[in-house]
Amino acid sequence: MTAAKTLILVFHPALARSKANAALATAAAALPDTDVVDMQALYPDGVVDADREVTRLLAADRIVLQFPIYWYSTPPLLKAWQDAVLTRMYYIAYETEGRRLKGTPILVVATAGNQPEAYSPTGRNLFPLETLLSPLQATAYRCGLPWASPFLVYRSGALTDAERAEAAELYAARIEDWRCEMPGRPVVTREMETA
Repeated sequence: MTAAKTLILVFHPALARSKANAALATAAAALPDTDVVDMQALYPDGVVDADREVTRLLAADRIVLQFPIYWYSTPPLLKAWQDAVLTRMYYIAYETEGRRLKGTPILVVATAGNQPEAYSPTGRNLFPLETLLSPLQATAYRCGLPWASPFLVYRSGALTDAERAEAAELYAARIEDWRCEMPGRPVVTREMETA
């Protein structure tokens, strides 16, 4: 029996210059049966290869989307990826692609520059970070991807080396815990497909 594969897609516009996201990605890459992909390095022009990404998703047992929050939203490449890949899988090729991805657990990992208190009804950003991520949760629901509680890192640009190392360690532990909680996409038999 092969181990379940965790696919981590990192949507950071400049991962090489990042501190927090780079530390998280490095910690995750050290985990067994984990592939970490720097999406910006693959698609610097923002044009996503849907064939490649569909193949990558269908080979994974779990999906992680990791990114910094940009103006209360995801980076542009993540939106371009959703438009190219998920639109194809769920609206154009549902029977052969989207249906096969259904049931794959998804975890969102987001970094934010401000303090947790800023993400509250009385804070500078008005809404909790979890609320700002609700379009992704709605997408996961629509696509039949079981949603896990997001892993959030605040003050990402101001973390000390020790705090960054601790966040990376907590991230790796969160992935391991999540693997136990959500073991991966269920195996679909021919009988289940025709039911």
